[in-house]
Amino acid sequence: MTETPSLRRHARTVELVMIGLAKHYEENETKFGITGLLHDADYEKFPDQHPKVIVDKLNEMGETEIAHAIAGHYTKWNVPRISLLDKCIVAADELTGFIVAAALIRPTKVEGMKVKSVTKKLKTATFAAKVDREEVYKGAELLDWDIKELISFIINILQENADELDLSAD
Repeated sequence: MTETPSLRRHARTVELVMIGLAKHYEENETKFGITGLLHDADYEKFPDQHPKVIVDKLNEMGETEIAHAIAGHYTKWNVPRISLLDKCIVAADELTGFIVAAALIRPTKVEGMKVKSVTKKLKTATFAAKVDREEVYKGAELLDWDIKELISFIINILQENADELDLSAD
C-alpha cells in the first residue's frame, strides 16, 4: 500500500527506532519493528480511513497488540496507550519524522547532527510545520524520557543506519 519513497523511508526509520526501543526495554524486537514498519501502511491509499484499514487487517490476522498500538499512534485519536508498545510508537513516529526532515536539509545529513540543532528546529514553527510538536513532547513524556534523551537516541539509530536510509553525507 505504501508507494512513495518518502513514506517508505519514514516506515523504515520508525521500524529501526522501534527495534532500538525494544532492545532498550528488552522487549520483542520483531513485534516492535513490525509496529513501526506498518503504522502508516494505509496512509497513502486510504488517507480518510487511516489507520483503520491496516488495523482491521492486523486484527483479522490475530495481531491485536500491534493493531492496538497502531490504532493509537496519534494521541488525539483517544485510543488508550496501555502497553509499552503503545507508548513507544507514539514516541517514535512524529519525532523520527521530524529528525529525518532536519537531516535532509543539512549538507552532511545525519552525520554530525546534534541534539541542540534538533531542539532549536522544534521551536521553529515554520520548519516541518505538519509535525505536531505537542505529539513529539507527549511521546517522550509517555516513556518518561527527557526530550533531549529521546532525540539523541533516535539520532544515534539514524546515524547507525545512514547509508541504508540515504541519510549519509553527500
